[in-house]
Amino acid sequence: MKPGRKVIIYIATSLDGYIATRDDGLDFLSLVEEIGQDYGYMDFIETVDAVIVGRKTYDKVISMVYAFPHADKEAYVITRTARPDIGSIKFYTGSLKELVSNLKSKPGKNIFVDGGAEIINEMLKENLIDEFYISIIPILLGEGISLFKNGRPELKLKLVSATPYAKGLVQLHYTR
Repeated sequence: MKPGRKVIIYIATSLDGYIATRDDGLDFLSLVEEIGQDYGYMDFIETVDAVIVGRKTYDKVISMVYAFPHADKEAYVITRTARPDIGSIKFYTGSLKELVSNLKSKPGKNIFVDGGAEIINEMLKENLIDEFYISIIPILLGEGISLFKNGRPELKLKLVSATPYAKGLVQLHYTR
């Protein structure tokens, strides 16, 4: 694999580690909404040309915004059920390890893992993630969908930056 192309998670979580409520709710993200503040997302998204997302997350995004925001990129929706591709969006039923290996073997920008928790944890089990951007939202949800699950190997990380913002969000950037 070529070292230049990285697999990067860019995600938000509650302080107690939940990326959504039990019923897939994301309302808690509005706590840090601020006009003109995207927490570096637009700069980050310019560094990627491929996106990997789980089918449940894809369906949730479609239900919220009625269009997939990464249709301009090479997008892979990880699913157990084969579906026809929609433009640049491919419904992928194969091995995550093979997909990442294939993407890294080609020239291009970085690869964005847009969730959800199941995909992230499967990729952690396969040792496929190079960098993490985790935005901590200042709320304790108490329960919900955990960003990290049990059963994955230990992974030591190096802190690149910790950036606090006015609304209480803290963005952590780690590399392997």
